[in-house]
Amino acid sequence: MYVDTMAEKLRVFHQIQIAHSALFRAADRRTRAMIGLTTSQFAVLFVLSQSDGQPISDIANQLSMGKSSLTGLVDRMADRGLVCRRISPQDRRVTNIYLEPEGRAVLAQGKAETKHFNQALLEPFNDCEQQ
Repeated sequence: MYVDTMAEKLRVFHQIQIAHSALFRAADRRTRAMIGLTTSQFAVLFVLSQSDGQPISDIANQLSMGKSSLTGLVDRMADRGLVCRRISPQDRRVTNIYLEPEGRAVLAQGKAETKHFNQALLEPFNDCEQQ
């Protein structure tokens, strides 16, 4: 009996993982189509909008990403004029990442798209379920 229960728990966990992955892929496709960014790039803009001028290590921690993965992502974003790097005035060994005007514009558009996306996802649920 225990084996069946454990197998059922694993199957439920696996189905939740599949649903999560499918939802993330759908969100990523939508974000790419609507604002031309990946969800990870959009997340970087969002983090910077909360506190501009953060070191890559702080952004990586907030997004649960590896610092090296985020460095490549920021490189591509800087090439597009969405963010820029500046040496920290407090510690010249640290480079901080800042939003550029183009990044702020894309962020504003992305926030509106995200709001619509979230509303569509939550629509089938009543107020209590949404909470």
